[in-house]
Amino acid sequence: ILLLIRNPKDVATSFYHFSNVLPTLPSYDTWDDFFVAFMTKKMAWGSYFEYLSSWNKYADDENVMTITYEELKENPVLGVKNIAAFFGISLTEKELQLVVERSSFQSMKKNSQKTHGAFGNILFRKGGVRDWKNLFSEDQNEKMDKAFEEYIAGTKLGTKLKYGVYCKA
Repeated sequence: ILLLIRNPKDVATSFYHFSNVLPTLPSYDTWDDFFVAFMTKKMAWGSYFEYLSSWNKYADDENVMTITYEELKENPVLGVKNIAAFFGISLTEKELQLVVERSSFQSMKKNSQKTHGAFGNILFRKGGVRDWKNLFSEDQNEKMDKAFEEYIAGTKLGTKLKYGVYCKA
């Protein structure tokens, strides 16, 4: 199992934009309204913190590899190498470069109409990291940090997020 996790602040930001363009999900008049719903577990798929917390029991399983979205963005070549090694797949340098190229956000967004049809434009917005800084107030940032500490900071997945991406400015 490949478990891809992401900074909860960017998950909230991404889900806010996603919710407001997908008619089957509740939309929110303001970011503040969405933030309250996100933090009070009133999301269509539940609490992201509880989701991460539930995966901690599998974090040491040899059949589970955890990687962060931010790791893949920062060093896609290393990420693909590690994923291939985990699955026992041997890649030539040419194959490695092809996978990295085709799995880049830009490439997937460009081909999203072919691969995801009408949902392509909805699923692929920016693909960046730290976009949360454009929405979060100081108070919201503190509330999210408190929830992070409460739910997952001391866990293996929390440690991976915290020292890998969560605390980076």
